[in-house]
Amino acid sequence: MATATAAIPMQRNPVLHRAAVIRHCIILFFCAIIILPLLWVLLLSIKSMPDSMRGNLWPRNFDFTHYGYVIEKIDTLPINLFNSVFVTGFTVVITCFCAVLAGYALVHLKFGGKAWIIAMLIASLYFPTRVVSIITIYGIQSDLGLINSTAGLILPYITLSLAVSILIMRSVFQLVPGELFDAAKIDGAGPWKCLWMVGLPLVRNGLVVIIIVNFVTAWGEYLLCSTLTNDQSARTVPVMLAHAAGGLGQWAWPRIAAVYVIVTAPGLIAFAFAQKLFFKGLMEGGIKA
Repeated sequence: MATATAAIPMQRNPVLHRAAVIRHCIILFFCAIIILPLLWVLLLSIKSMPDSMRGNLWPRNFDFTHYGYVIEKIDTLPINLFNSVFVTGFTVVITCFCAVLAGYALVHLKFGGKAWIIAMLIASLYFPTRVVSIITIYGIQSDLGLINSTAGLILPYITLSLAVSILIMRSVFQLVPGELFDAAKIDGAGPWKCLWMVGLPLVRNGLVVIIIVNFVTAWGEYLLCSTLTNDQSARTVPVMLAHAAGGLGQWAWPRIAAVYVIVTAPGLIAFAFAQKLFFKGLMEGGIKA
């Protein structure tokens, strides 16, 4: 009897089936919201000038010369790209370095006031720092002589995601058994050697998360750069694009779209290769958060 019952195929529950269909429709809807604008920009970047004035999504004539034009003819574009790479690179390196040290210290080093530090880090996440503190940031930058300085953007950029980066690394370090560090200390390793030789290889997924978070935040930042810089040559790509005007000149819409593709493609490609480590590290960082 049991064998006969087991041989009967289980019928699919219509309620569960309907719920799965709804979930997939919602996922596809949000994917379309993200993908369609990117597709529109990509197609716009390869449209001819007459096609860009029409409302058709698919171009009648393909024109790939816009990419060469923006690189050769727009004088400030290489400078702005270099500024973005320079500021974003230093921001990511310094922020990740500080986050790793702070996360390790908050979990595996003994000192007083840990609870207060964590509470302040969490509280800082609820304040729109860039909006509330923009006047104070401007005053500090002015006192330091860093107004209209590309390198001066690094300091305020570091503060944008430092708190969340520290909290992520703290959560990831909580998953590393303290016995490993104790064994390393017995073998004569100090705190620095314990961190670099034992801890860091075990938290690489969390490190990938904060690298991507800080890269996206610094690469696309607009408000601080627009406020703290005056010259176009000192600004990054987002501010340069925001001040570009569409028309029939060098900033015609297909050329603006070509710059958008050039700017966004490296980040999308890098995330495509690092997405497994990113989501794995995100899950590890959220277990203890």
